Amino acid sequence: MPSRGSRLEDGPGLFSADHSTLHKEDLSSKIKEQKIVVDELSNLKKNRKVYRQQQNSNIFFLADRTEMLSESKNILDELKKEYQEIENSEKTKIKK
Repeated sequence: MPSRGSRLEDGPGLFSADHSTLHKEDLSSKIKEQKIVVDELSNLKKNRKVYRQQQNSNIFFLADRTEMLSESKNILDELKKEYQEIENSEKTKIKK
């Protein structure tokens, strides 16, 4: 039965390209999610409450909407920057 994904005999070059592609797709997905979060937070009415989930648990704490919005924008900027760095490194590899 044919297997999907990379095999050991495919060589290290193919594996790193697959890994880079997977990381790029993962970043793209995270960027889309973060854009939605930013959009939702920016469209909330001023009197709405925002809750932040405690990491690795089901506990939520009341949070400031403006702080959450600015934090979400910063995260989005960092994700975009990381994605752009991957794009640029791929372009330089192709040129060589």
